[in-house]
Amino acid sequence: MKRIISFYDRAVALAAGRIPEAMALLLLRLALAGVFWRSGQTKVVEGGLLQIDPAQYDLFASEFSGLPLDPVIAVPLTTYAEHLFPILLLLGLATRLSAAALLVMTLVIQIFVFPDAWWPVHSLWAAMAAILIVRGGGLFSLDTIIARLRRR
Repeated sequence: MKRIISFYDRAVALAAGRIPEAMALLLLRLALAGVFWRSGQTKVVEGGLLQIDPAQYDLFASEFSGLPLDPVIAVPLTTYAEHLFPILLLLGLATRLSAAALLVMTLVIQIFVFPDAWWPVHSLWAAMAAILIVRGGGLFSLDTIIARLRRR
């Protein structure tokens, strides 16, 4: 029994190291960024640099009519946020702020757009964002590099 406990303790110590945590946080940043980036890409004209697809305004007016914002404001706000914050997450720059912004977007989607999607989808997005808010970007992030430079 002591061998099992010893093996378990070593495995936990290894998994709790700085490098495994950094790799897990990097994967988490990539996963959350990917969800929102792909959504943002559906809102722009293919081949255009952040040129909003005009059909999005009709979609927001009809399908997402529960949003408290007019589509004239909601479409650009959503489109640009779904591009900016994933890029920042990928870089690990302003990770906590970016994750918080995506958490707010998740809650808005949950409350006003797809209220039945909490357990299958939005709870996972919220959990990913919450971990990044609490833990930050990890060792493999620009946030960490900047923090090191500021200490010097």
